[in-house]
Amino acid sequence: MRSTLRHRWEKERTHADLRERRSTGATERETGLPTGRLAFRAVYDRVEASADLAAALGVETGTALLRRTYRTRPAGEDTPLNVCRSYLPYALAARNPELLDASKEPWPGGTMHQLSTVGVEVERVEEVVTARPPTGAEARELGLAPGVPVMEIRKTLHDVGGQVVEVADILLPGDRYAVRCVTRL
Repeated sequence: MRSTLRHRWEKERTHADLRERRSTGATERETGLPTGRLAFRAVYDRVEASADLAAALGVETGTALLRRTYRTRPAGEDTPLNVCRSYLPYALAARNPELLDASKEPWPGGTMHQLSTVGVEVERVEEVVTARPPTGAEARELGLAPGVPVMEIRKTLHDVGGQVVEVADILLPGDRYAVRCVTRL
């Protein structure tokens, strides 16, 4: 179950000490699997902003972005729990060279902590969830049976000044996930 409460939890951990941030992450918390039972893979590359990503990030088309592709799966299984493609303005990430190094993943404290190392405080997270049929490649990657849809989440992080600092597209297998939306009043 993916819960919107994860964002408050992640933000609260931004300034926690390294030992606490290393103790568990959002995936471990949501799945109940300890870190040692998860296999995590991150691939980084530099790409140019497409028209869609440029509009979402508020940058010019062609702006350099750091694309981070994450796949996390239970150890011993072949299919990932989800696939996430995260996009940060390259110039922003380059303020801390460690943020350009995929071997530093999984980063204790996640993206919000990474952004804090370059002086960015995340104030708002927006998520738009849609369901759709997967492409053939997506169905194979997620190990989906025929007819099983995917849920796609477009997550956008905004800093305290309202600037978009990350856009992530998260693909979830529709037969293994539910999204829980919680609003504190």
